[in-house]
Amino acid sequence: MTSSEASAQRIPPFVSLGSARSVAGSGLTGLGMAPARGGNHPRPATGAVGTGVSRETTSSGRSNVIDAIDDSSPIARELAHETKRRERLMGRELPRPEQTRIFTVSNQKGGVGKTTTTVNIAAALAAAGLNVLVIDIDPQGNASTALGIEHHADVDSIYDVLINDVPLADVVAPCPDIGKLICAPATIHLAGAEIELVSLVAREQRLRRAIDVYAKTREKNGEERLDYVFIDCPPSLGLLTVNAFCAASEVLIPIQCEYYALEGLSQLLKNIEMIQKHLNADLVVSTILLTMYDGRTNLAAQVAAEVRQHFPDQVLSAVVPRSVRISEAPSYQQTVMTYDPSSSGALSYLEAAAEIAER
Repeated sequence: MTSSEASAQRIPPFVSLGSARSVAGSGLTGLGMAPARGGNHPRPATGAVGTGVSRETTSSGRSNVIDAIDDSSPIARELAHETKRRERLMGRELPRPEQTRIFTVSNQKGGVGKTTTTVNIAAALAAAGLNVLVIDIDPQGNASTALGIEHHADVDSIYDVLINDVPLADVVAPCPDIGKLICAPATIHLAGAEIELVSLVAREQRLRRAIDVYAKTREKNGEERLDYVFIDCPPSLGLLTVNAFCAASEVLIPIQCEYYALEGLSQLLKNIEMIQKHLNADLVVSTILLTMYDGRTNLAAQVAAEVRQHFPDQVLSAVVPRSVRISEAPSYQQTVMTYDPSSSGALSYLEAAAEIAER
């Protein structure tokens, strides 16, 4: 890897967006945020007064700033802790996988953060210089919305790929905010795809074949191969989700830190076992991410402990907290990585992405 390539694959949000430095330098009085396009949501201001730490600040200088933060109050302790987490991630180089890693992001329970996890981890990896494709097979099209991709009824979508054999290359669109991130959008037509797939030949393998053909098309055209593919599933176990399981080699399961999520997990694992036996022997549950964690409640801690006890190798160390910024970002057709890269939610997803890349 050349020096330029290595540079391109470092996590830039901490460098180009100044998250750690602006937080460290601002102390407790302000984060140096300025309005960004599309609304009044904040983004780091270039050269904002009060940040106090320049891009040329040495590592020892940053350490002095962090050490100087008063941790006598809970807010100050949390700020100091987040700043140290950012420092650990700053400039970390994410390795390219030896071959394309295809993840299905699935959980039959709704509202656990499947789409949010898909788009934010994909954005974090793409921002680090890796080539990432998001495939939205949820008829609601929320992943397409979050990535700023048009997905009205007149747009060619993943529906046309599955039902009409349209090449995936004709459907994918680039994310306007993040280079190296592309998306195959979903439209409302997918709502009827479950019924239409029933009568088609090799109905469970159609998405897998489309991805294989797309990979060969990229190679033929001299484009870089994809490093990651993330498939955002609907909250069900129908043919769309089965297609995703057959196309993937790994399953990423977001689990909300509440009791109902544990009930849904057991049924999901049974269905994955059936897929492994009959349709895709290579499928493994490689990653579990705890989401919507509320550190103020004993329940969240108990659910997290129970999941870690049963799946010690799969559960990521990173935990995604409940965050208003994560919830706000889709309304501006953005991920939290671009909407507010200095937020705790963005930091957690960057940590999760780095863990996945280094596994």
